[in-house]
Amino acid sequence: MGSLYKDEQDNWNTVCLKYLLFVFNFLFWMGGGVVMGVGIWTLVDKGEYLSLLASSTFAVSAYILILAGGLVMVTGFLGCCAVIREQRSCLSTYFSCLLLIFLIELVAGVLAYVYYQSLSEELKQHLSKTMTENYAQPGKESITHSVDRLQQDFKCCGSNNSFDWAHSVYIMSPKAEKRLVPDSCCKTTTPQCGKRDHPSNIYKVEGGCITKLEQFLADHLLIIGAVGIGVACLQLVGAVLTASFIYLLYKEEEEDFSDV
Repeated sequence: MGSLYKDEQDNWNTVCLKYLLFVFNFLFWMGGGVVMGVGIWTLVDKGEYLSLLASSTFAVSAYILILAGGLVMVTGFLGCCAVIREQRSCLSTYFSCLLLIFLIELVAGVLAYVYYQSLSEELKQHLSKTMTENYAQPGKESITHSVDRLQQDFKCCGSNNSFDWAHSVYIMSPKAEKRLVPDSCCKTTTPQCGKRDHPSNIYKVEGGCITKLEQFLADHLLIIGAVGIGVACLQLVGAVLTASFIYLLYKEEEEDFSDV
């Protein structure tokens, strides 16, 4: 009687764990879409600013999230199939994939956090030099476009303030045609509007671009880090559930073998 009760309880545990894992994998699959979406959003939403950064850590973190998100969606689907078929070999493969993706997302989260710590210093050292030395120079069209977009989107002028442009290669060259700042500093962009640097015409009192770009990137990095680490922790739960399910299936096989 006691043995029969124990067998029924084990079967009930297996069934409950099976459906719990199935629900988890569905949520896991949806989470993969969210992770991939965050990575794509990070690159698409003002992704052209990446050319203004000294290191590629920000972009690498986003690409890792996209890769991890794609793997999560594929693994989540395979996990559902493995749970339905109740094959220990498939579940073991799924368990290994969970651990691999866990490590990938953890790396993305850690990279985002580390880069977040050095972001301010990098922008201060690199952005000012990039804007004053490379703006409107031959072969630097992508940087020129990024700086123009940066100043218009964030309503700023210069790395720290509009006076930074006085030391730029572009403003001191004949190409500037006596402009005091690039036309992208103007509140209403028109040809040669940069010849007049009055606060009513340019973004002179709104602050420099370093502070605004730093805040923008910091917000994105926090989201990358939070999503990466959050989904990684969710995967640990899935790994524990999968290991438990594999163990229960192993016990059932042992019991069936001993009954023969």
